Amino acid sequence: MKLELPASVTLVEVGPRDGLQNESAVIPAATKIELIQRLAASGLPAVEATAFVSPKWVPQMADHDTVLRGIERRPGVRYPVLTPNLKGYHNAIAAGADEVAIFGAASESFSQKNINCSIAASLDRFAPIVEAARAEGVRVRGYVSCALGCPYEGAIEPAAVAEVASHLHEMGCFEVSLGDTIGVGTPLAAQRMVETVAERVPIERLAAHFHDTYGQALANLFAVLALGIRTVDSAVAGLGGCPYARGASGNVATEDVLYMLHGMDIDTGVDLDAVVAAGQWICTELGKTPQSKLARIV
Repeated sequence: MKLELPASVTLVEVGPRDGLQNESAVIPAATKIELIQRLAASGLPAVEATAFVSPKWVPQMADHDTVLRGIERRPGVRYPVLTPNLKGYHNAIAAGADEVAIFGAASESFSQKNINCSIAASLDRFAPIVEAARAEGVRVRGYVSCALGCPYEGAIEPAAVAEVASHLHEMGCFEVSLGDTIGVGTPLAAQRMVETVAERVPIERLAAHFHDTYGQALANLFAVLALGIRTVDSAVAGLGGCPYARGASGNVATEDVLYMLHGMDIDTGVDLDAVVAAGQWICTELGKTPQSKLARIV
């Protein structure tokens, strides 16, 4: 049987936001800006820059305005920012954002712990953001966390993921990223989840956002690429984690995803060597070892 794989895949780099937000030591805005610049220069088409959230909840993102204004934007590169509420959205637009992201969950318990409200209330909170964005020509991307498991509820039914994803899509999100937030998924579970969601949201509007806690992220990505997923979220050097899930490691490393994709002759338009160099640079700045398998051997 011949496996149908895509000719090309779009990578969304989430390291500067999702990767750095859980670092305990304050990272200078200049360092974040430099990381974003290096990643954009590698050919990555989208680099998630920061989050317009309350410093009370995410202190690391307190410099969001400085970071977004400080980026020297490259033509053709998107710089989305997370905006969990209308205040954050307006602040992001004032700082120059032209693409934002909203973040829901497929788990009621996780929604309460992460954004302090129910799933239904979170969707109500997102509606005016999408409405305002539509009026101003701003693109909105949606995230669904805990798509393959929750630290409080365990396994999550694919139908629950599909319910939230369909609401975000119908609301007006141009793309919905399905997140294995705690990295517990395995390939068949990932396929079942994507197949269920794709019954309600066109698969070309879906993206995969897998963490690598149990070392399954690449296998899971391969499994969903075979179903038609063409957009993958990743973080340089495997940066990140989940503050609400004990032991959850970072996002799948951009370097490792690129190595796999390029090894299958799938085009990404990204310079792998440049991403490896960016990952080594930021890890030196942070005083930590890259989580990318590839970066450890080059």
